[in-house]
Amino acid sequence: MKNSFLKYINNPQDVKKIAQDKLPKLAKELREFIIDIVSVKEGHLGASLGVVELTIALHYVFNTPKDLLVWDVGHQAYGHKILTERKEIFETNRQLHGISGFPKRSESIYDTFGTGHSSTSISAVLGMAIASKLKGETTKQHIAVIGDASIASGMAFEALNHAGISDTNILVILNDNSMGIDPNIGALKEYLTTLKQDTANCDTTIFDALNFDYSGPIDGHDLPKLIAELERLKRVKGPKIVHIITTKGKGLAKAEENQVTYHAPGKFDKKSGELVAKSTKNTVKYQDVFGFTLLELAKHNDKIIGITPAMPTGSSLKYMMEEFPQRAFDVGISEQHAVTLAAGMATQGFIPFCTIYSTFLQRAYDQIIHDVALQKLPVIFCVDRAGVVGEDGATHHGVFDISYLRLIPNLIIAAPMNVSEFQNLLYTAQLSLDLPIAIRYPRGNVEENKKVQYAISNFNKVEIGKGKQISYGNKIAVLTIGTIGNTILEICKSQEYSNRIAHYNLVFIKPLDEELLHQICQKFDKIITIEDGVLIGGFGSSILEFIQENDYKNIQIKRLGIPDNFIEHGKISELYKQVGLDITSIKKTIDTF
Repeated sequence: MKNSFLKYINNPQDVKKIAQDKLPKLAKELREFIIDIVSVKEGHLGASLGVVELTIALHYVFNTPKDLLVWDVGHQAYGHKILTERKEIFETNRQLHGISGFPKRSESIYDTFGTGHSSTSISAVLGMAIASKLKGETTKQHIAVIGDASIASGMAFEALNHAGISDTNILVILNDNSMGIDPNIGALKEYLTTLKQDTANCDTTIFDALNFDYSGPIDGHDLPKLIAELERLKRVKGPKIVHIITTKGKGLAKAEENQVTYHAPGKFDKKSGELVAKSTKNTVKYQDVFGFTLLELAKHNDKIIGITPAMPTGSSLKYMMEEFPQRAFDVGISEQHAVTLAAGMATQGFIPFCTIYSTFLQRAYDQIIHDVALQKLPVIFCVDRAGVVGEDGATHHGVFDISYLRLIPNLIIAAPMNVSEFQNLLYTAQLSLDLPIAIRYPRGNVEENKKVQYAISNFNKVEIGKGKQISYGNKIAVLTIGTIGNTILEICKSQEYSNRIAHYNLVFIKPLDEELLHQICQKFDKIITIEDGVLIGGFGSSILEFIQENDYKNIQIKRLGIPDNFIEHGKISELYKQVGLDITSIKKTIDTF
């Protein structure tokens, strides 16, 4: 960092000491710093590179942390973290016990609101602004940076609708880069594109109609223009919005050219931008098994529809979208809409596969209950990223879905242990079920060296609600659901444990295989349940309920799963060890039970 500005910056007050004409040099250094770290440590890249100038301008113009700044989605905030007292520890980003990859209130006074999910910033900032008014803090500024397609969500428009009739001092910065993780879609995207191309003929924008003082579009990489406009807006009372245009991945050619891949690229060469090749070991991701299996099913069943909220690449629905664009839909960051859209399709005899990450399905909970389950509509929920997901941390772990889905009537819930079970469940789900089903599966690869077959002739119908016994020991019954069952397979490779453990893969969380459970309870007085979800209300709880309801006496039961606290970020193996779901911990539980 010789002759560096960044070297001497620890907080926003240091940024303000730099002459305006020197700020572009700081922007260049900040980009290089982000690239240097993320190329080795991994993380989100493109979004933060795109807002480097905006980040500097915001901290240069406003008095943070007194002025309240919210980043939406939070993966844009790497530059913000570096400029707000975390430069020296930024290399710990997303690592166990390191800083979070998203703004986090407990981490810094500069992180005014946690934003791991999208489209919350305007609501949060409006709440802050109303609170400031009630406290008589009339000079405080409240700024929401909403980007990466977050503006298209219904919640953002709910907040705009409310804010537009308030007299609160809020500033919404619309960071328009035409991208989420995938390219933006929808009428709003087309409207913003028109606005960018022909501002002079737009006398009134949609934001003016919502009573916002609209300005822009302006170049989000032009620091002098950004600073001048933010200084002006500081003096404008009431709700206002400034529309800025940025390039996702700005400053790294490869990231600009391939914005989807470089959203979170893994390791790469910091000079060339070339990705570091990963050893695949003949593995395939569960998301791709879903994508290619659905495509195969769709070729044979013209009633199948694919739906995803802004995750066509992450969910691998893109394969069906490419071949059957009239039957596969990216609806943008709109989980509630995705679920009810699927429900509407189901009323007309179609078979909707609604693929949503577990953590994001939470956002459509009311729709699952009222629009799907209550009406017994056979929507197929493909719950991707179920269980612990790793470095994205507490905002993204899919550990709640078993508990929050299990209490809903009319909903089948399944968790395959391996890829063949997964494909068979997908195949079975499109064979005219009369109830909705949720099929949960993890982030990451299927069993190592497992060759996946996609021909429909290889799939078999599954009997709903039936589990299976895998090993035949005689001391302890171990009950699992999902891919965590493979850990027990590994443990049972040792004869010591295979002689003791009777391993049962229940497959279905709802309905439970009661016939099998009666056999287990009549044979064993010690039962261990294992799940990669929260213990409260989860799979283990359902087994306890079964034992109590059927009046089985003298059965000892031990439940393993996620404890009653939010799990931090780190490698999945590290987090499993932390919560007692690694091989060593499970063996210890078996040995001491």
